[in-house]
Amino acid sequence: MIDCGWAQASATGRAKISRAELEGVLAAHRLYLETDRRQGTRGNLGSADLTGRDLSGRLLRRMRLDHAILRDADLAAANLQRTNLAGADLSRACLAEADLQGARLSGARLEGANLRATVLIDADLEFAQMRGARLPHARLRGADLSGVDLEGAELGHADLSEANLRGANLAQARLDGADLRGARLGGSRLIGASLRKADLRRAYLRVARLEGADLSGADLRDTRGLVRSQIALASSLAGARLPVELLSQE
Repeated sequence: MIDCGWAQASATGRAKISRAELEGVLAAHRLYLETDRRQGTRGNLGSADLTGRDLSGRLLRRMRLDHAILRDADLAAANLQRTNLAGADLSRACLAEADLQGARLSGARLEGANLRATVLIDADLEFAQMRGARLPHARLRGADLSGVDLEGAELGHADLSEANLRGANLAQARLDGADLRGARLGGSRLIGASLRKADLRRAYLRVARLEGADLSGADLRDTRGLVRSQIALASSLAGARLPVELLSQE
């Protein structure tokens, strides 16, 4: 069988890369990084079809993977620091324990993706599609998640401190035990979300929608922009610690 490499088009209409060619790109990229750009070539797999590929544990730091097709790909424990994944399709991909610190994922598709314990500190996830994604224990401190769709996502015990979640859709999301200290949640949708024992101290919650949200045991002290009418629509406030100004209104 003739291996047509890049010349062969996949069912998606994107460039299809052979295993040998992929290894060549990765080897040249590793050399590029290890020699501080003096040798090798920065890996460019933008728009490539990498559906189902095993890239677990690989060095992909600073690589171009924008608009790549990575559906069902295995990227577990891969080094993706500051990698460009803008507009990439990572639906159902495994990114468990991968390092995406400072990575660019704006507009990426991550529906149903496994991001358990994934590092996403300071990552750009603006307007990413992440419905049903699994992010328990993920580290998202300082990440830009504005406008992201995380409906039904699992974020138990995730670190979302100082994250930008303005206008995010978190309806039915599970955020039990999550660290949301200093997070910007203005205009976010937390309808039906579970925030049991979540830490929301210093979070900004102006016009955030909390209808049916479970805030049992949540720490809401020193939150900003939160008003009585918002928490009145929550399904439970049992054991929740409220801001002093709201306690005085009871």
